[in-house]
This record gives sequence, structure tokens and C-alpha cells, in this order.
Amino acid sequence: MPAAFTHQFDNALFKGTTTVNTGLFINGQFVDSVDGATIDVFDPTTGKVVTKVAAASAKDIDAAVKAAKTAYKTSWGLKTPGFERGRLLGKLADLVEKNIDELSALEALDGGKPFLHAKTMDLPGVIACLRYYAGWADKNFGKTIETTEAKFAYTRHEPIGVCGLIVPWNFPLLIATWKIGPALACGNTIILKPSEVTPLTALRFAELVTEAGFPAGVFNVLPGLGSVAGQAISEHQEIGKVSFTGSTVVGRKIMETAAKTNLKRVTLELGGKSPTIIFDDADLEQAIKWAAGGIFMHSGQVCAAGSRIFVQEGIYDKFVEIFKGAAQSFKRGDGFDPSVNQGPLVSQTQLERVLGYIEAGKREGATLQVGGARSGAEGYFVEPAIFTDVKPDMKIVREEIFGPVAVIVKFKTEEEVIALANDTVYGLSSNVFTQNINRALRVAHSLEAGSAYINQAAVPDFQVSFGGVKQSGFGKDMGEYALESYTQVKAVHVNLGQNL
Repeated sequence: MPAAFTHQFDNALFKGTTTVNTGLFINGQFVDSVDGATIDVFDPTTGKVVTKVAAASAKDIDAAVKAAKTAYKTSWGLKTPGFERGRLLGKLADLVEKNIDELSALEALDGGKPFLHAKTMDLPGVIACLRYYAGWADKNFGKTIETTEAKFAYTRHEPIGVCGLIVPWNFPLLIATWKIGPALACGNTIILKPSEVTPLTALRFAELVTEAGFPAGVFNVLPGLGSVAGQAISEHQEIGKVSFTGSTVVGRKIMETAAKTNLKRVTLELGGKSPTIIFDDADLEQAIKWAAGGIFMHSGQVCAAGSRIFVQEGIYDKFVEIFKGAAQSFKRGDGFDPSVNQGPLVSQTQLERVLGYIEAGKREGATLQVGGARSGAEGYFVEPAIFTDVKPDMKIVREEIFGPVAVIVKFKTEEEVIALANDTVYGLSSNVFTQNINRALRVAHSLEAGSAYINQAAVPDFQVSFGGVKQSGFGKDMGEYALESYTQVKAVHVNLGQNL
């Protein structure tokens, strides 16, 4: 039998005990991995191991796919009406809400984010997303189509079948539900691979799925290394669709593997190097607050982070001075301290990556205005860093850092800043600050990005689609558009009397 991880939380924000089964969740049961492999799970606040979880192999993935395929054909898919799928999703949302403190605590322990961030932003998003797609489950209609009086034609929106969902470590449960919600609403079954760095909430969530009453095999959770479990999902001939959120490098590999195997459908939400554009007439106080949160929230480990900040010359000097103070105001430490609003980077690997970019910025001649040093004696903390005097070809300007590192660029005209903002291989998100609504819309429409936010930073809403263009990927999470990613359209032609 798989082991269980029990942890006693005793702090100002949460007191309680949580127990998480650390096996693989396949066909409604927790099981050990076939080869007994495990992965260490770290607390990034201390850098210490807190538990181990089972690590899936290709054989484990295959077992889960068999279970998911059987469930799809016998107890889910088109066998379960949309209103019943919606009822179960709604019940699941209620259970998440009932256990919000426990799940928030696990997110804080596992990923290092402040508990209050998880409880007030991430988990409410999980609950709302599940309820939103519960409402869509019986409303994903096809169309009747006029051809001639001799024919009746219509389309059906049918589920794809078994879907592989590969999610990242920065918002482990939130991003998972962006995919789980529409996939289950449309009648698909799921193989979920959480990041090996942050698997705990997905495993606890699996128990809630069972408690909600979903049939065995509909939802399976298999932590594992990307190069093993993720590769097996990408290769599997019986998986009809893969939805991946993560790096552009890995996204390319998934797309290549899908092409070489069964041409499974793929949606990719990948990297970003998003611009934040601040015009002279912006509400400076609000722009600084949004810009600071937009790059330093969750220690910059956000794909839509506004890491390239373009400031018009009339307010540039003032902005830089105040923005430095905003960066220095973040308090790092234990996420269960209510005064802490910046957690650590997620791992030693990520710490070394971010520090390496900061050194590259200094080496290439950018001016480090503030921050950039490792913070504290333990854990993976980095002071928020601000660079000025940057050039377009610098690594810190071109490449996604995924850490609390901002570059600030001065600009003169609207045309100039649009060109600068679009000078990137990425196109995930963008932010525009101005009191001129005509300019705001004109610039937002000109930016090569999947989303544009006006007078705010990137804070997605579950009712609105989210996804990128260019090398930030394709396909949509959230909103009605996400249903298209988990549905295949069948056209039916009915002859009403035409004889040959």
C-alpha cells in the first residue's frame, strides 16, 4: 500500500493536520508505482525534504490510460448526461471550498507561496472555475445547418476521449482546474501529471474527486518526471489530446512527439516576456502598484509577468525612483507569516537560474538599480531586482527569467513603444497604462499578445480566454473558448428523400 504524508500545521493562519496519500491515483485508488520509484518533495522556504511521492513510469501511464479509456466508454463520456457531469463538478467545487484552508496550506508548503495568496486568490479561482464549467456541461451545443429541403444536417460536439493534462509548479491546482473543468464538462477522462516539484494538492484533490462521486477511472493523477511521465503521455497512442502549460522548449518536444505518434491534438500555453507600457498620463501611483505586483508577485514565477516595463520619458525618472521603493517593500519569509508577501523561488534549480540571469545582466552592461542578491540563510529567496540602461539584445530583455527581475526601458512615442513591445518571440500577455481610452485601445489592439490588460496587470478571469500567440503557444484555457479544446465536431447528414 502507498504511504501517506501527514503534516501538522500550527501557525497564526492555519492550525490543523492534513494527510495526503503519496501514491499514484489510478482508477479510483492510490497505488505504488510499478518500479517503486519516488520523488523528493521540498519545502522551498527551508530547502528541506518534507516527503516523497510515487514517480510514474511509462507502464504506470499505460495503466492509467487503460482505466481512463474504460471509464470513458462505460461510465462517462456520452454515457453520462451533461447535467449530471455539471452536478458532479459543482459538488467538487463545494468540497474544495469546504477544504480551502487545508488546500491553501498545502500550496504554501509545497510551492512556497504565501498562505494568504493561496487562500484569497488561487483557491477561490479553483472554486469559481469548477462552478463555471459545471454550468457549461449541458450547454455545449452543436448546430443545425440549412442545406436543401432534401437534407437535414447538424453537428454534434463530442468529447475527445482520454486527455493528458500536464501542469506546471507555479499555480499547481489553479492551472490544473483551468484544464480539468472544461475537460470533464465536455465528457472526457483525464490523466493529470502535476509537476514533480509540487504534487501534493493534486493528490489531495484526487480524494475530493472520489468524494464528489465521479466514477473510478475518470480522473487519474500521476506525478512523475517530465522526461518520463510527461514523455509517456505525449507518446501514448490512446491519448487523444494533450494540454500543456510550461516552457516553450518542452512545448516543442510535446508537439513533435504528438506529430510522430498518433497526431493527438495539442494545446500549449508556454513562456512569456510580457510588456508593461506606462504612458505619461497614467495614474502613476496605481501603475506602480500594478507593475510591481505584475512582476514581483509569486517571486516573478508567473508566465504572464510584466517583466519588460516601458515608461514614457516624461515620467521615467520619477517612475524608476518610486518603483525601486516598491520593490524593496516586499517582505520575504515564511508564507504562514501574515506580513510576508514574497515567497521563495520554487527550487534550488530555479534559484541558480534566476541568479545566473542577474549576473548576465550585470555582465552585459545593464545597471542594477536595486536587489538581485540571494536573501536569507536558508530557502530559495531572491531580492526583487530592477535593471535599467538595458539594450534590446541583452539576455535579460530577450529571455524568460521566471523570477523577480524587471527591466525598465524609456520610450518617446506610441509607435516606438509598440515596436519595442512586439520585438520578442513571445506573445502571451501585455499591460497598458494610460488615461486616454482611445490610445489604450489602439495600443492594446496593436500588441502581439493573446491578452491585453488596460490599467491593470495580468490577472486572468475564469470567464475570459487565456492563451498566447507566437512562441507563447496556441489554444485557450478558461472561458467558453476552452470548450473547443476538449471537443471534436461531428457533422451528421440526414437524407430526407432524395433518391438516386
